[in-house]
Amino acid sequence: MEYTQLGRSGLRVSRLILGTMNFGAATDRETSKRIINEALDAGINAIDTADCYSNGVSEEIVGETLAESGRRDEVVIATKFTAHMGQGPNDWGQSRYHIMQACENSLRRLKTDHIDLYQAHFMDMVTPLEEMLRALDDLVRQGKVRYIGVSKFACALIAEAAMLARQYGWAPLISEQPPYNILDRSIERELVWTCKRYGLGIIPWGPLAYGLLSGRIRRGKIPSDSRSAKSGISPTRMTKEALRAVEKLIPLAEAKGVTLAEFAIAWLLHQPGVTAPLIGPRTPEHLHSCLKSLEIKLTDDDLKAVDEINPPGHSLSAFYAENVDAKLWQDVKGRS
Repeated sequence: MEYTQLGRSGLRVSRLILGTMNFGAATDRETSKRIINEALDAGINAIDTADCYSNGVSEEIVGETLAESGRRDEVVIATKFTAHMGQGPNDWGQSRYHIMQACENSLRRLKTDHIDLYQAHFMDMVTPLEEMLRALDDLVRQGKVRYIGVSKFACALIAEAAMLARQYGWAPLISEQPPYNILDRSIERELVWTCKRYGLGIIPWGPLAYGLLSGRIRRGKIPSDSRSAKSGISPTRMTKEALRAVEKLIPLAEAKGVTLAEFAIAWLLHQPGVTAPLIGPRTPEHLHSCLKSLEIKLTDDDLKAVDEINPPGHSLSAFYAENVDAKLWQDVKGRS
């Protein structure tokens, strides 16, 4: 396993980070624990979760597994706040009120006294950015949080956060977690440059585009046991263009003797600015497949072939647009 620094920090993480959104939902408790332990045995040293995953159950599983194995100190635990965790008006968002409460609840579920990377899950278009950053800085100073990051934040907010941190001496952001895969290369237009300029590592989520890059969804036919069949995938993501691209990508993977899923993750590992793709295995077998991507070496010709199918900065599937651009436009309309 290779390790790399996360952004401009001294924190070192494995080139793959274990995502746990399936834990407690699509993946039962015992299988989830097995996946965590096998991931750690393989050298993965970072686990990403969120308070809202299975309404807290994912965090509980991570906490229980690390407590039972005694491996807490080997692991960088990343979790997230912002999503609704109750019916009250302050049970979500990035207010100081909610952040302080959410952090205490996550610490309890994770059975730990600190969170290594605490991330805003998505943009809160109401709470002032200063309020969020000051609250997070207080948690860092209290020793309850080591580093802070964001997910699905617009470039302008990342730049603003960097300037505020410098102005007031607050803890800086060290990571951004955007959607990024072969079918949606939107972050290459501006976000990669922004993160590099302000010292943020990039932890891409959705490397398999909700299964479109698994190689199992062919010409719009979705396997009944797939995540897309159970959770649904919008027509703006499973577009005709994306499906045509998949048919062109499969021969590239076959030429390397690997699956399309393994090829897609390996492609991310070869992209500038990417610290570590976020993998979300539902089974131990999925984990084993993800680990194989670390061994795949793509040539310049391989990368050029992908560019010809979907050029740099271009999107065939609306992951970034629906998670970032749409929220910005809603805010513009709401304030106009």
